[in-house]
Amino acid sequence: MPTQSTIALVTGGNAGIGYFVAEQLATAGAAVVLGSRDPVKAASATAAIQARVPGARVTSVRLDLADLASLKSSADALDVPRLDVAVLNAGVLLDGPERRETPAGHELTFGTNHLGHFALTALLWPRLSAGRVVTTGSFTARSARLDLDDLQSTQAYAPKRAYERAKLAQMLFGFELAHRLEKAGSQALSVVVHPGGALDALTPSRPPVHSRTTPQLLRTLPAGLLLQGKHAGAWSAVHAALDPSVCNGQLWGPRSFGLRGKPRLETPKGPLADPATGRRLWDSSAELAGVDPDFVTAP
Repeated sequence: MPTQSTIALVTGGNAGIGYFVAEQLATAGAAVVLGSRDPVKAASATAAIQARVPGARVTSVRLDLADLASLKSSADALDVPRLDVAVLNAGVLLDGPERRETPAGHELTFGTNHLGHFALTALLWPRLSAGRVVTTGSFTARSARLDLDDLQSTQAYAPKRAYERAKLAQMLFGFELAHRLEKAGSQALSVVVHPGGALDALTPSRPPVHSRTTPQLLRTLPAGLLLQGKHAGAWSAVHAALDPSVCNGQLWGPRSFGLRGKPRLETPKGPLADPATGRRLWDSSAELAGVDPDFVTAP
């Protein structure tokens, strides 16, 4: 459990799993900062949390992970002396067939989900160097393969594959960060999580952030045998953020087939258990994001 002074940033905290991570952290007593590119949605999420959690301490900061040039201003606008937790949760999954780019010319999914978080972590590091970085991946990353020669998906672009690769990149970043923290003798932790299978229709209403109708719930009840709502998808991230038994470099996900249920410790397998790719990805990401690759230093 956090102390009254625990301060947590949740990227994408205005909607979806990020909203429930923020709500649950606030319920546990943390002061929560919602990172959101839309101030109106951030205000709605803040109001929803405060309506459910008496005395909740919730603020927001404008954060557009797709726009690398804006991130320093966002980091500077974060009016906190330190960060005890950063939950790297925000992301995009495009549904159109066309390949899109960020203002800096990076493929939009990779640039937002991975490069934006990579750069943000580096910018926040002076305030995070004694805290926890919780990186939210996806079970779909287990079937992905990174092409280090085409991280921008310029060849044979497909939205779903780009998303899977970006999530794999995020998770490899989390594991490589853990390795660098250990090497530096840092007391900070890097923990990787995934939410399992989380559906809107199984998620309880939080108006105006999310509304679920009875017909939607009834149609998806059979899926509830294997999957869960986004409120439950948040459990692994909240556990990684707060539980004192969590260790650097761990992977947490739902206990039932990795799809639903309370968090359990998992063993990274397949493409997740590839430190050589993680090291190469780190160097490439630092170059693409314009970040010092050695931002993790000894305390």
